[in-house]
Amino acid sequence: MSAPFKIGVSSCLLGNPVRWNGGHKRDSFVVDTLGQFVEFVPVCPEVECGLGVPRETLRLVGEPENPRLVTSRSNVDHTERMQQWAAARLAELAEEDLCGFIFKKDSPSSGMARVKVYTPKGMPHKTGVGVFARAFMQRFPLVPVEEEGRLNDPKLRENFIEQIFALKRWRDSLEEGRSLGRLVAFHTQHKLLLLSHSETHYRDMGKLVAAGKSHPLEELYRRYEELLVAALSLKTTYRKNTNVMLHLLGYFKQQLSADEKQELLELIEQYRAGNIPLIVPVALINHYVRKYDQAYLKTQTYLNPHPLSLKLRNHA
Repeated sequence: MSAPFKIGVSSCLLGNPVRWNGGHKRDSFVVDTLGQFVEFVPVCPEVECGLGVPRETLRLVGEPENPRLVTSRSNVDHTERMQQWAAARLAELAEEDLCGFIFKKDSPSSGMARVKVYTPKGMPHKTGVGVFARAFMQRFPLVPVEEEGRLNDPKLRENFIEQIFALKRWRDSLEEGRSLGRLVAFHTQHKLLLLSHSETHYRDMGKLVAAGKSHPLEELYRRYEELLVAALSLKTTYRKNTNVMLHLLGYFKQQLSADEKQELLELIEQYRAGNIPLIVPVALINHYVRKYDQAYLKTQTYLNPHPLSLKLRNHA
């Protein structure tokens, strides 16, 4: 990427002292690592809707699908206040062209999932969604979202980062203008990345693009974006990545020596067994792409879907 792109983030994760007690929840991966490549748009629903710092804590009460947002001790209901503010803030965020959002886990305003919802008898059940987070996901269903707690899981972290970088490339493609040719070019570059997430979506998207002339261009683009987001929301697996790498191996039938082919096959098998990280066989494949000047593979985003310094493929 030539310049940082925007993602939204719960303000406290950047180290801003906006929590109920005047503290923060600075996340080093978000700030120090991911922050090298993105521009953050911080949001703190509770402060921005007019609640002070420090403040009484809030909690969700009632039905999980439509809970009330109330103060924990005095039982003051701030639901309408939060919803009115959220509607205006989402309109502002629509102008930011966000490629993702990182929410604060467990927050009654910003938690993405498994937020405590209290029954009238005071019993908590982790079945809720924060009021602002719910409104955001309803308004922007095609924007990838994640919680900072889940980003500690290497696979979930890799999946989210792949999504936001892919969405940025998609947005860049849209800025160049819409045409069947540009859509074919984008799809061609992302074929193997899509295959690593979902063979079903990979095939459906291929059929959609192949029949592109039979669809109105706006409808074609709309459907393709929906499938793109759905495909990349599915996690890669050892089996899926192994399938892609064996597919890549087929492009070197005429170039690799028997020893080179055997070495790569052994690394792929070691990866499939969970003994080595994905970066090891992929690095060797990238070496062969350069050595044998494989023009088509040089364009495949699967081989370089995000900056190496993020180290997302370094876990076994």
